[in-house]
Amino acid sequence: MRYDVVIFGVKDMTADIVEYIMDNQIAKVDLVVTIHPDVTKKNQVSGYQGLSWLTDKYGIEVYETRSYALNDEDTKRFFEENEFGLGISMSWQRLIPAAVLDRFEHGVFGLHGGPGYLPSGRGRSPLNWAVVRGDTRFILNMFQYDEKADSPNVFANEMFAINPHDTIRTLQYKNVLVSRRLITKLLEAHKEGTIRVRRDSKDFDSWNGKRTAADGLMDFHARTRELYNLVRAVTKPFPGAFCYAGSQKVTVWSAHPFDEMLDFSMYAPGEIIAVMDGKLIVRTLDGSLLIEEFECGSALAPGMILSGECADADGGQAAGREA
Repeated sequence: MRYDVVIFGVKDMTADIVEYIMDNQIAKVDLVVTIHPDVTKKNQVSGYQGLSWLTDKYGIEVYETRSYALNDEDTKRFFEENEFGLGISMSWQRLIPAAVLDRFEHGVFGLHGGPGYLPSGRGRSPLNWAVVRGDTRFILNMFQYDEKADSPNVFANEMFAINPHDTIRTLQYKNVLVSRRLITKLLEAHKEGTIRVRRDSKDFDSWNGKRTAADGLMDFHARTRELYNLVRAVTKPFPGAFCYAGSQKVTVWSAHPFDEMLDFSMYAPGEIIAVMDGKLIVRTLDGSLLIEEFECGSALAPGMILSGECADADGGQAAGREA
């Protein structure tokens, strides 16, 4: 069987793109490739959403692979026995093997970005890293996949701002809006047979490392801006920033710089200065942070110290250990 337009993805943003394409009659999506829910037990997938419901809504075939790497025998057989036109990866956070790429007549295209132009900023979690580092712009590239990660085989790109109030979720909204434009442009070029790819980037190679839940640990000896950037970079749908009040884990979902002029020198970095309307005012290295939304197994009060270390039952410290 031949599938002309195929979408790879595992998240709510994948569903958004499929709905956008179908509802606006941009193209007919013939196949969605996603992972079986059982695969999430072995692979942490932030924002995972099952996509089988797309069959009922649009009549689109949904193939649920048993391997995120697309290398189990059933999946390999599926790609060997069918024909494919154009592939689009939307929130498929793994490399697609050459054996699958080679089955697509017009290639498989994906989206990746950073503050610079590819191949700068290759690698993992580009939006999260951009916020953590305090970047103010993001260039989203629609590029053709090859056997390497995020190669500079660029079909088109578009830039959007990262403002001081953005969180990772609002940036995902912007990412989706720009993705819709770039994917529409690609599908229109596919219909016309005019897909052109630039492979002559003059930019330098750089890489983002993998981020895990443990990277959300807060250090109150850091500057307020660094703490703020961390919180907004890993808030929902990611695991959140966190610290400890003694042996209790505190997960921080929302925080903002509070004041850098008030004299809080009588408090230690990480000390809760006050609790107002259920929100925490906490001393930082260069001012204070207002923690607006958080979760903790016990009540927090002024004078408590928020730390990057979890206290043992006997009062000792276990650095970085989750409660």
